Amino acid sequence: MKLEISIVIGASALLFSNFTHASAGWTDFVPVAELVPTTRHYYEVRLLVKENPSSCKNKTWFYQNYASRGSDKMFETLLEGIKSGLRSRVYVTGLCNIHGYSEFSAVSVIR
Repeated sequence: MKLEISIVIGASALLFSNFTHASAGWTDFVPVAELVPTTRHYYEVRLLVKENPSSCKNKTWFYQNYASRGSDKMFETLLEGIKSGLRSRVYVTGLCNIHGYSEFSAVSVIR
């Protein structure tokens, strides 16, 4: 019985580990392709990055929870980057949502 439970737990951990948690790090700098405020609890950003440090399923979509501290500042920074034609990057946390989008916790812009 214990062996069967161990096998189920081990298989579940392997199956769901990439779905919920991946690697953290900065993306490369690119123009923001799309910024989407939503009625859900998060907003979405599409960056056409060459490489995404997370191993989330969707490599070009990112999200930030409205309730997270500083999320309004990050949204404003991304919006200003769009208006000014600046290139942006995000720091992905390693968490993935159900759509395979990467969560981010910081934004940086450059000319």
